[in-house]
Amino acid sequence: MKALINFKTATLLLFFLTLTSCSDDDNGTPPPSNQNNIVETAQATADLSSLVSALQKADESASNDLISALSGPGPFTVFAPTNAAFADLLAQLDGFDSLDDFNTQELQNLLATILTYHVIVGTAAQSTDLSNGQTLTTLQGGTLTVSTTGGVFIGDATDTDAEVTTANLVTTNGVVHIIDKVLLPQTLLDELADIILVPITDLAIGNENLENLVAALVAADGDLPNALRGDGPFTVLAPTDTAFETFLGGAALEDIPVETLTQVLLNHVIEGELFSSYLQSLGSGYYKTLARGAQDENMSIFFNTEGGVTFNGVSTVEIADVKALNGVVHIVDAVIDLPNIVDHAVANPNLSSLVAALTAGANTTFTDLLSDEMEEFTVFAPVNSAFDAFTNPNSNDINAILSNHVVVGTAAFSSGLSNTYVNTAAEFAADENLSLYINVDDGVTLNGVSNVAEADIVATNGVIHAVDAVIDLPTVVTFAVADPNFSTLVQALTELTPSVDFVSVLSAQGGSGSDPFTVFAPTNAAFAAITVPGEADLIPILQHHVVAGANIRSGDLSDGIMAPTLEGDNITINLSGTGDNIADVTDGAGNSGIGIDAVDVQAINGVIHVLDGVLIPDTTN
Repeated sequence: MKALINFKTATLLLFFLTLTSCSDDDNGTPPPSNQNNIVETAQATADLSSLVSALQKADESASNDLISALSGPGPFTVFAPTNAAFADLLAQLDGFDSLDDFNTQELQNLLATILTYHVIVGTAAQSTDLSNGQTLTTLQGGTLTVSTTGGVFIGDATDTDAEVTTANLVTTNGVVHIIDKVLLPQTLLDELADIILVPITDLAIGNENLENLVAALVAADGDLPNALRGDGPFTVLAPTDTAFETFLGGAALEDIPVETLTQVLLNHVIEGELFSSYLQSLGSGYYKTLARGAQDENMSIFFNTEGGVTFNGVSTVEIADVKALNGVVHIVDAVIDLPNIVDHAVANPNLSSLVAALTAGANTTFTDLLSDEMEEFTVFAPVNSAFDAFTNPNSNDINAILSNHVVVGTAAFSSGLSNTYVNTAAEFAADENLSLYINVDDGVTLNGVSNVAEADIVATNGVIHAVDAVIDLPTVVTFAVADPNFSTLVQALTELTPSVDFVSVLSAQGGSGSDPFTVFAPTNAAFAAITVPGEADLIPILQHHVVAGANIRSGDLSDGIMAPTLEGDNITINLSGTGDNIADVTDGAGNSGIGIDAVDVQAINGVIHVLDGVLIPDTTN
C-alpha cells in the first residue's frame, strides 16, 4: 500500500474545533428536539452503530479525539452513513473485512480522515437550509456538493452521490442527516488507488494492457460494459492486447459479427468468484460461462491447474486474482474461442484416450463430423480409465464402437433424460442405427454398463457426458438385461431354464450362430398376466418369441405377414394394431390381439419389438 496521507495532529484538530465552535451561527442553532448530543444520538440509533464503532476505532490513535470533539458545543452538521454504507465501503477496500482491520495508527488516522469529511463545523444546517449546487467545506478540508433534485443528495469525489435517507435529527450541538453511502475525499482516493476496488469494467478501462478488451466490449453488445459493472460477483478471464491481436489475425473487430463477438466475450465471464487458490485446490473441472451454447444452455469451460491455470487448453493465466469490487479478474494470454465438441474433448486430458482413438491412423471422420456446426450431437465420452479397462471381448470394429457413443441430431441434457431408447451413429446395416438404452433410476446409466460421471459439458454444437465405461456394441441380450421392463424375461431365459443357454444363443453376432434375430420381448406386465410354467413348457414358449436369421424391422412388416419362430410355429402380424397397439400379433396357439407396443430396438445382432402379452405356441403339434 502507498504511504498514507499525513493527518492533522490532535492538537490542531482540537484547536480548530474550539475556534469554530465559538463562532456565531448566522442562522442560529435550532432548538434541540432531544437532550442528546451528536455522539449520543448516534449511539442511540441502531443503524448508526458502525459509525459509532468507526469513531471509537479512529480514536484508538493518539492523534485523534473525535468522540470528545463531536460531543463538544458545536454547532455541527454531520452526514451519518448507515451500517450498510460502511459494509459497502469495506467491500470496496482490498483486504478490509471489518472495522477491526483499521488496526494501526496509520490506518486509524485514515479512518479519522474519512469521518471528518462528513462533518461541517460552525452550522447546524437542516435540509431546508441546503440548496441545489451548494458547496460545503468539511472539517477534513475537502468539499461536498449538494443536489436537491428528486431528494437531497451529497456529492463527494466519487461518481456516486449519497442520498439523505433520514433528515434533520436535531441534537443539543447540531443536526444529523443519515445517508446511504460513506463519503470519500479526493485526497483519499489518490492515496488509496491501489486498494480501492472498482467494478470489473472500470478496472479493465484503467489497465493499459487491456485496451483491446475494452474496445471489444464496446464493439459487442452495448450492455456488456454496464453488465460487468453490476453486482456480480463475476470471474472474468481478461485477454491481453497481444492475445486479441493473435485472435484477430489481422482482421478488425468490426469484421466479427456483433453476436459472435458478444458470445466470445461472454465465454470469458463466469458467475461467482473463482480465485486461483480455489481452482488449484480442485485441480481441474468445468464451470459455466455466460456464453450460450447448444439449446441455449450456458457454455462449459474447462480449467486445469497442472503447470499453471489454463482454460479450455488454450489460454493460460498470466496474472491471477486481480480483485474488483464485483468479482475477480485473471489476465490470460489467449482469447478463448467458442468450443465445439472436438475442442472440449481435446482440452480435457482425461479424455486423451478417446481423442487418440477418434484420430488413430490420421482418421478425420469423427473430428469432421463432431466439428459440424450445422448439426447437434450428444456424445457419451469414455474417460481414460474406461478405455484402460475395455478389452473389446467381441473384437468389434473400434470405429463402430466409437460411433455407438454419439447421438446425432439432438443435444440431450441430463435434466431432459428419461428411461428410453435413442439411436446412435453406429449401424447394424445401412440406415439401421443401433439403439442405446438410457436409464435414470439411479443416476444416468447407458445399456446397463456405463454411468455418466460428468454431465452436461456444453459446446456450440452439442453436449458431452463423460462416462465411466466404454459402451460396446449391444446384442439383444444387452438390452434385455439393461431394461428393467424385461427383468422377468431375463429370469425366464436364465434361472428358470438352466438346461438351455439362451444367453449364448442370443449373443451370437457376425453370423457366428443363428443371428441375426428378431425378438418379440414380453414385458414384466405381460408375464404377470399368465402363470409361468415349469422349464419344460417354458422353453418352447421362449423360443416362440424368436425369429432366427432375420432382422425384421417395423418397416419390413406388412399386414398378415407370417414368420417362423425358433420353436417351429409361425406367428402372424397384422397392421395396423387395435387400440394403442402399433401392430397385433397372433401366436401359434391362435391367441390374437397381442399388442406390439414399441418397435425397432436395434442391436448389433438383431432387433427387439416389445409385446404386451406372452406368445403361446401350438401345443398340439
